[in-house]
Amino acid sequence: MDQEHRGSPSAVVSDSCGLLGVHLSTDEDSEDKDPTQETDEEPALPHDLEWLEELYKEDDGEGDLEVAVDNGKKRSYSETSRMFKLRRNLDQLDSFYRQKEHDMLKARDELNLCHQNIEQLIEKRDDLEKEIERQKAADDSVAVFRLRTQHRHLCQKLQREEELEGHITTELKQRELELSEVEVEIGKFSSLRQEVEEEERVFQVLKAQKAATRLQQEKGTSLKLQLKMQHLKDKQAAMMKKEESEHQRKIAEGRANRKIAAKYLKETIKRMQQKEAEKEQQNRELLEKRMKAVKSLKSNIAATQESLRVQQTRAKVNAQKKEQQQIQLRESLQAQGINSIKHMYQQKQLEKLKQQQAEFEERQKSKRVAIVAKILQEEQLVKSRKRHQVLLPKPPITDKFPSLERAKEKLQYYLDLSPTSATEKRTPTQLREFSDYSDSSSASSDTEDLEESILQEVDQQSLPDSLAEPEFSGLWEKNYKKLLTEKNTLMQTDVNQEEPAIPSGKPDKPAKKVHGKELKGPPFISKPDIIKFKDFEVGKIYKKKIILTNISYMTNHCKFLGVSAQLKDFISINFEPPGSLSAGMSCDVQAVFQPMINEDLEGEVQFSSPVGPFSVPIRCTIKKCDLEVDSQFIDFGSHVVGQTISRTITLTNKGALATLFSLDTSTDLSPETSHVHIPSQISANTCQEASSQNTVSDNQKSSASINTGEIQPEQLNLSEALQQEQPEASVADPEAIPDGCVVTNVETQVDESSSDSNDISLGNVREGEIGPFQSIRLEVFFTPTIPGEAKLDFYIKFSNLSSKPIPIKVRGVAVSIPVWVVQPNIDLKICMFDHLYQDSIMVQSRASTALRLTFEVCPEMRKHMEILPKTGFIQAQSSFNAQLKFLPRRSLSKDAKKFFDSDTRVLEVPVAVQVAGQVQPVHFTVHAVVTTSDLQFDRTDVDFGYCSLYQSVKSTVRLTNLSLLPQDFGFVSVPEFIEVQPNDGFGTLLPHETLEIDLIFSANKAKEYSFQLSCKSGINRDFLLSCRAMGVRPPLELSHSLVQFGATAVGDHSTATLYLINQHIDQNQSKQSVHPVVKDTMNPVAPRLFSFIPPEDSDISIAPVAGRLLPGERCVVQVMFRPRLLEQEIKEEALRLLHRAKLLCEKELERNTGTEQETKKEIPVEPSKGKKASVHPKCGKVSDDTQTDKLSESPNPADIQPGSDLYEEAKASLLYSFTQRYREYIIPCFISDGDPPEEDRQAQPSWSPFNTLHLKLQCLAVQPPLVVTSGHNIIDFHQVAVGEKVIKRSTVQNNSKETLDLRSSVLDINGPFSLLNALRCIRPGEKHTLVLAFSPTQEKKYCEILEVRNKKINLEMTLCGEGVVPAVTLSHPGGLLDFGYVLENESTSQVLKLHNSSVVSVGFKVLLASLSPSRPQDGADMVALLLGSYTDSQNQPIVGTQNYSGLSVFSVVPIEGSIAPGQSQDITVTFQPDHPSVNYSDKLTIELMNKNKVCVMDLKGAASSHNMYLYGGDMLTVPIESLLPPLITSQPQLTAESEIMERSSIPVLVTLRASYSGGAIRPAVRELHVGCIRTTQASKKSGDFCWDCGASLQQLGFSVEPIKGSVEAGEKCTITITWTPQIGYKPYEVVQTCVPLTLKGDEMNVYRVTLMALVSTTAD
Repeated sequence: MDQEHRGSPSAVVSDSCGLLGVHLSTDEDSEDKDPTQETDEEPALPHDLEWLEELYKEDDGEGDLEVAVDNGKKRSYSETSRMFKLRRNLDQLDSFYRQKEHDMLKARDELNLCHQNIEQLIEKRDDLEKEIERQKAADDSVAVFRLRTQHRHLCQKLQREEELEGHITTELKQRELELSEVEVEIGKFSSLRQEVEEEERVFQVLKAQKAATRLQQEKGTSLKLQLKMQHLKDKQAAMMKKEESEHQRKIAEGRANRKIAAKYLKETIKRMQQKEAEKEQQNRELLEKRMKAVKSLKSNIAATQESLRVQQTRAKVNAQKKEQQQIQLRESLQAQGINSIKHMYQQKQLEKLKQQQAEFEERQKSKRVAIVAKILQEEQLVKSRKRHQVLLPKPPITDKFPSLERAKEKLQYYLDLSPTSATEKRTPTQLREFSDYSDSSSASSDTEDLEESILQEVDQQSLPDSLAEPEFSGLWEKNYKKLLTEKNTLMQTDVNQEEPAIPSGKPDKPAKKVHGKELKGPPFISKPDIIKFKDFEVGKIYKKKIILTNISYMTNHCKFLGVSAQLKDFISINFEPPGSLSAGMSCDVQAVFQPMINEDLEGEVQFSSPVGPFSVPIRCTIKKCDLEVDSQFIDFGSHVVGQTISRTITLTNKGALATLFSLDTSTDLSPETSHVHIPSQISANTCQEASSQNTVSDNQKSSASINTGEIQPEQLNLSEALQQEQPEASVADPEAIPDGCVVTNVETQVDESSSDSNDISLGNVREGEIGPFQSIRLEVFFTPTIPGEAKLDFYIKFSNLSSKPIPIKVRGVAVSIPVWVVQPNIDLKICMFDHLYQDSIMVQSRASTALRLTFEVCPEMRKHMEILPKTGFIQAQSSFNAQLKFLPRRSLSKDAKKFFDSDTRVLEVPVAVQVAGQVQPVHFTVHAVVTTSDLQFDRTDVDFGYCSLYQSVKSTVRLTNLSLLPQDFGFVSVPEFIEVQPNDGFGTLLPHETLEIDLIFSANKAKEYSFQLSCKSGINRDFLLSCRAMGVRPPLELSHSLVQFGATAVGDHSTATLYLINQHIDQNQSKQSVHPVVKDTMNPVAPRLFSFIPPEDSDISIAPVAGRLLPGERCVVQVMFRPRLLEQEIKEEALRLLHRAKLLCEKELERNTGTEQETKKEIPVEPSKGKKASVHPKCGKVSDDTQTDKLSESPNPADIQPGSDLYEEAKASLLYSFTQRYREYIIPCFISDGDPPEEDRQAQPSWSPFNTLHLKLQCLAVQPPLVVTSGHNIIDFHQVAVGEKVIKRSTVQNNSKETLDLRSSVLDINGPFSLLNALRCIRPGEKHTLVLAFSPTQEKKYCEILEVRNKKINLEMTLCGEGVVPAVTLSHPGGLLDFGYVLENESTSQVLKLHNSSVVSVGFKVLLASLSPSRPQDGADMVALLLGSYTDSQNQPIVGTQNYSGLSVFSVVPIEGSIAPGQSQDITVTFQPDHPSVNYSDKLTIELMNKNKVCVMDLKGAASSHNMYLYGGDMLTVPIESLLPPLITSQPQLTAESEIMERSSIPVLVTLRASYSGGAIRPAVRELHVGCIRTTQASKKSGDFCWDCGASLQQLGFSVEPIKGSVEAGEKCTITITWTPQIGYKPYEVVQTCVPLTLKGDEMNVYRVTLMALVSTTAD
């Protein structure tokens, strides 16, 4: 496109057509602006050109981007920005031009394509027209019609293409116009484009210059960096040389030092070896002493056991004597006539009462002792507090000691002096025992210092408890800790009530916003985060400094609120409010901790700030023990016998609390021995409880192993204690102390001694004290004496109760020298008699010379065992192999009774290897289990009995493998008429396994069989089995004796068809030679009776079950398999579901109970409310127990009835979990020998057991793929009224893993049942609902079966129901229901009663003709009335006048409903008009749901605007209201009176027709009715009427009776008008007169009654 300069650049503003909204600024635009504005403020760059400004800021000022233009001015970044902006706009304009050009080309292509289509269609049209002419000439009308249709369609396509062509042409013109406009715009900017290209060229030059400058700068920087790196490398090389020289010097010094250390090390090793030898000698002496102690202990225990046995025997004898005395006493009392049972019961009650009194006195004594001990402890506490009064600045409990003293004196006043003296004697004893213990552990301490230490320990243990407990709690109550907790809770509650509410450290508030930023977390943070006081001691003071930093986004300040309630007595905070702190500023807080109780404490320090509260956690922990060892497993490895090796383990205490430790080598660690006990405590426990005697004895025995000098006295004391205490217990209860108690302790001591006496022993340090942060080295020695593995397991126990014992395992292996057998136990496993077994014997030598070996086998085994070679030489440091041959004979049990056990079949043969020059031979043992190879049958003969030719008889034998090895077996040379199963008689028997083998005999001829079966074992031994049988031919034959049903789903059925045939037997067959025994089994030709006996309660049904067959006849037998779930299985599943529900409910109750208990523990309870609160848990517990008892009462399975919810739920559960069930049935078919005798046909015919046929059924039941989930398969609609329709739904679910395509059987089209919805494919797990309807037409019972079919199952659903004819009556007889006259806008109602006398519920609905949708609209039903003779009073419309409001004038309540059997329903009909009219009418129909009509009645009513009304004349108007407006006619001017009369008078016509018959005229009589409406309005309740008639009526023959009268409200009066023709009356003359009738009520109305009389011959 040519670019021309069409105007100056200043004229360029924007796209005039609005196609391009881009503003291109030029130089002239910038020149028009004020130059001062350019220097002061430069225009802002767009977002995508901000990098230009950064580029100018990075300019180094040397003119990289400041170049001179033609006028010599500097180039600013705004000009560069303008250049890029112009380039971007020009590029956008070019892109817009390309887009328009592409659209134009696309439109041209579419137009060309359209032209081609039009040309093709024109050619086709011409061809069709020619073809039509040709077919017309051929007179082919069918082809012409077809071609014309194609021609018409082609013309339509051509027309559409022409329309498309016009549209595309218009669009193409539009695109070309837009393209030309864009070309014009591009031409306008040609000069500006050249200017931009020039500026871009200058910019590229500047950019290249800057790049070159920067490249030079980078090169200079790189050169400097290289020089610096070279200098650094030189410096590192010098450092390396210096370090290498220093290293060489240190190596030389180390070598010299190592030589010196080696010299001293040798000396040290010699001294250690000497010490180890001395220790070994001491250990041996100690071991001998221990063995002596154990022996003496065993003798003492044996004596003790003997005494216990004697005492138990004596107790049993006493008990027997006592029983004999009771029996004698009972007999003597009965002889005296006294009730012995009552007397003995009273005696027992008296003895029990005495025993309870004695126990109560003992408890009182023990309580007194405990109280006195507590008082003494409190006295020690008072002394210790006085001693520590200087350390405690604010002791809060010192003020309470006077009251404590008073309480103590009061208690001692009520106590006896004997317990006090006992306790006073007891305390020095304890001190003495403790002093003895301390003397044995450390000889440097004396008794006085020990007593002071005890007092201090008592003070430290009791001080923490006493500081926090109330004044008198803990002195005499057992549960004083509980009271202490309650008091602390009350104190905390009081403090919370007195102090203001302090928010918690983590308030549950939404995050606040400060200066528009959301603040999450606390406004201040502390450093450290948690204030920790670790390993504190009571009485000391600890201080910690905390720094609080403001991390909020604003100036903030904080205020100290307080500490947690449980820390108020121990923590004090020193905090000076620093005032307002800016963000990031901090302040100091000092926490002072003064512990007074030895317990872990936790809490928080609470602060507040304007942003929100925050807190700092506090955690205080006491001193604890943290014990560990460096290794819990010590492996010494393999060592030669005689060496001594030692290992060391390190016990480390990482905690701050010291503890005692001891090493315990007992194998079982009981809870009583898991910690180190103090002897004084043990002795105290021994005096109090008998159950702690074992603990005391264990501790005494363990101490005996340490201190050998005190073994014998302690053992004597132990035996004396046992002899003194256990007889008393045995007398009281002979069975209270079993014999095993003491024996267990003895075994424990023996194990301990043996574990200490083996090759592994412990060092000298076996007990002691480990201090805080200390380590102790414990030594373990291994001195092997016997080759083999040595083990020792021991525990490190601690006196600290919180520290668990640490188990240590020690292992070591001892090896003998110099010659040994590598495998000292040669196990030949299991061997059979008369079989050769070989093995290799390897002998190893450590000697440095060759040695001669001789293998010696005992003489008893020389017939069975041999070693080759018997003599050999073993070279130095090498091995020697010999061959062992073992061939056990049957005489092994006789030859080697010493080595062979006949019961267990175990052989143990010791073999010795004599080594030259060695006194002790090398022994090894040969082990083997020798077993037999026999197979044994449980019987030797098998008798199959009588076997039918059409059946097979199975007999089972048991084959047992008597060997200890598996053996293969197989039945060989089996005859063709017998089959051996399983696996065709081949298999493998495991040791001592018994296998049942089925022998199936199928007779092929009627004869006697006798044969033998041979069973071969894997070692080619034969075992024979004798068999015999008798083959017979039954008279009847089954076509199939085996029926295999396919996989049948539960709920489905499978059917098999068989034939029972009576074969005709030829007479020639009887002439054949038959065995004498078989001759009786031949059956003559005769009719046969048969009977199948299917099993009871099975899934099998047979039809026919019994029958009669003539010779040569056959019978069809159908066998049906219908799997189902057994009733017992369903009831068991129901019980299981109930049990599971009970367990879930119990778990829920336990969970709820646990939650309630936790809630009650968390909520503090006041003392005043404690009694009330204690009642609720009991009530809750009672309710829970009641509910649990209800659940525990599981119902009886017989109470679960079929059809109940529980039954259906259990059935559905079984169906869902059903996998498969395989069963086999053998059904006998008994065949008679012939017909019953002719004399008595009712007699039972003879039946032969040999003629019985058997039918075998193999039935496989599988899980149903389709399951009914909505209930049972029987859908019962129950009783339904005839004509009504009841709908029920049944849901089926796909229980398989495949998609099921459901189909259904066809229901009876004339029947009452119908399937309303279609079936579809359902995917696995999906459900489908069947909508079934029942609409009976007759009064009878219906039943039909619907099958839901698919490829896998036919699900049968039984539909049943009963049709019942409804009997409904109405209280109103029907016809007309007249509501009479009603005032407008008032209503009146009448009640109709429907009664249902049928046995089913009946639905009804009430229909009004005015509300019927089928009623013609807009008065179309009244056209006949308007066009016909409407003067007839009988011709009335069904629906009359309606209300102006649009509401129906008649309403019914209820419109529809249902009436239960034997019940009634009231129907209220209301008449409520809104304007006066006498033509209100409607039709009411009561219809049942089966469209039967109970009653049809006409509703009629009239409305008046006044309470007085008149009716009974002739109809003057049509019975409908006119839809036209009232006609206004011009009338002459009337006076006021005449106007009132004209307006108030109402015309009434009364026509009287006198009848003429037989020459006589009968007078005509008509009646008018005047009524008064009863109303609720406060107006006149009654009305009057009167006739203004004179003599003129009588002259004309009219008479009116009565002339006037009054009518009460709600009543009406009848006026009789009679006309008698006067003398001189002319026939066919009409007599007419007008008489006014005045009605006076709430208003006065005048009716102009026109009387018209005539004589008619047709009048009735």
